[in-house]
Amino acid sequence: MDHMPRIRTILKTALLAGVFGLAFSGVSLAQQDASAPLTGQDSTVATVNGYEIKTSEVRMAFDDVISQLPNMPAKMRFPFVVEFLIERHLIAQVAAKEGTADSEDYKRRLAAYQAKALRDSYLATKISPSITEEEIKAAYDKETAKVTQTERIRARHILVATEKEANDIEAKLKAGAKFEDLAKQYSLDGSKDYGGDLGYFTAPEMVAEFSKAAFALKQGEVSAPVKTEYGWHVIRLDDRKMGAAQPFDQVKGAIRNVLVRNKVQAILAGLQGTAKVEILDPDLKKAQEEAQAQLKKKAGEKPAVATDPAAQGDVGAPAAPDTSGKGDLGLPDAPKQ
Repeated sequence: MDHMPRIRTILKTALLAGVFGLAFSGVSLAQQDASAPLTGQDSTVATVNGYEIKTSEVRMAFDDVISQLPNMPAKMRFPFVVEFLIERHLIAQVAAKEGTADSEDYKRRLAAYQAKALRDSYLATKISPSITEEEIKAAYDKETAKVTQTERIRARHILVATEKEANDIEAKLKAGAKFEDLAKQYSLDGSKDYGGDLGYFTAPEMVAEFSKAAFALKQGEVSAPVKTEYGWHVIRLDDRKMGAAQPFDQVKGAIRNVLVRNKVQAILAGLQGTAKVEILDPDLKKAQEEAQAQLKKKAGEKPAVATDPAAQGDVGAPAAPDTSGKGDLGLPDAPKQ
């Protein structure tokens, strides 16, 4: 295998340096529409023992790791998924050599993944393209009409642990020190790297004591030390403006996803009305019946009364060994009244 810098090493370097100037700008996992068809140039971004990892595979793998990405900087998401795929293919190649593809476990997994692949491809090639730009814009206009014009401010702060430190910061500012420099030197939170800049925010987005002090300031004014549950803050107000809806181009991908989900739900409603679906597992069937009974009870209907003593369960009996094959995938208890 050709020696290449591992993505994990690059990630660590990027996190330390605060930059990531690699040629990954062609795919933005931060703003991608996961339900959209794969379009554009499908370039090779890495190889694993000759196997080529394409940008299309990186996009499709995004769903597998999305839960690990919300708090990751957008510029780090693409290399993270590439590293995930490198490790996946390394293990898969070993598994292939050792004959895992002949096992029953592999065949069961393959059947399940095939259903997922068919569903995902159907959404990408049939459902998503059916959502028109006019539909997206109409949904955007409807939602923006509901947006309340709320005041937002942009502020910087310096967070320290004690009142004495906050008083010292205030004195340095009055003596002519630059706010941004003091933030980088003394502040205890991540905004220090940006000179204390918190960006724009509304009052409810911050703790009450902080918002009260920040929104009371005039532009360019610095507060006296403010105590919150996080410590002591010195705040400077940089700007204030009325809030508004995000630009259409920034949110149309998310709106498309919502419209796709709505269309899928409508399709499922029609399919479930005609398809023959039978619940065979007794525990699942019981849980479903109990849930339906609760819904009827809440709707004012008289639920069916269970007459089978076995259905009531023996509270004092020890749990029997699980022989169902369901392992620890326990069903939730019936809702208590």
